Amino acid sequence: MIGFIIAGLVIGVIARLLKSGKQDLGLIATLLLGLVGSVIGGLIATLVGTGNIFELNILGFIVAVIAAIALISTAEALTGRRKVGRRH
Repeated sequence: MIGFIIAGLVIGVIARLLKSGKQDLGLIATLLLGLVGSVIGGLIATLVGTGNIFELNILGFIVAVIAAIALISTAEALTGRRKVGRRH
């Protein structure tokens, strides 16, 4: 369980470093998005047959980072809309 949390945090941090621009996300949001990204990466690796959801492999890791980048972009779009809505 602790390894899963650490992997999620690492994936979230790497995704934030690879995504251009400043993200207005805290540590908890980074961790949660990294965890979701790692689950998505594990599921895809399992479906492709390169491993299972609970083991760390290169394909799962790459997909997890890509998924986390997409999730960060989605989170930014959603929080950006809320901030714009509050100003009016």
